[in-house]
Amino acid sequence: MSVLDVIKTRRSIRKYQSKPVEEEKLLQVLEAGRLAPAANNAQEWKFIAVRDPELIKKLVPACGGQSFVGEAPVVLVICADGEEKIMYCGQPARAIDCSIALSFMILEAAELGLGTCWLGYFSNDKVKRVLNIPADKNVVAVTPLGYANESPAPRPRKSVDEVVAYDGWK
Repeated sequence: MSVLDVIKTRRSIRKYQSKPVEEEKLLQVLEAGRLAPAANNAQEWKFIAVRDPELIKKLVPACGGQSFVGEAPVVLVICADGEEKIMYCGQPARAIDCSIALSFMILEAAELGLGTCWLGYFSNDKVKRVLNIPADKNVVAVTPLGYANESPAPRPRKSVDEVVAYDGWK
């Protein structure tokens, strides 16, 4: 499958089978994140693969009570390591780096037949408490990972003409 095919078929999954994710597939997903580009190649991230069912259960309230988080056999927590740096363009390097890494992981997961759902609705402090993440680290994103127990229809997307301009803002 091409990368574009994966992008076109990937969906946010909010229902998961209880089937465990094979270690080999989990490692492939994590490897995709490890190979992602990072500002100055700093790689100031930590990927936490939560597989302990009790910890996953504790992450549900930390993720705004979204019960589907607790259905997944794995939850990935993407953390920014080190002091936040602002790139010359004015953007925060660590959040962008971690977002790129998670994007790579989500696409690899989809290619392997696994579902994910990028969460923005979680409490940084609560997730840090559940997983004993040091105070000076920052949780950037969370996603459940597992085999889908649903097949959502594609969501509407704007046309290319609505989102693309050539040679300046038009």
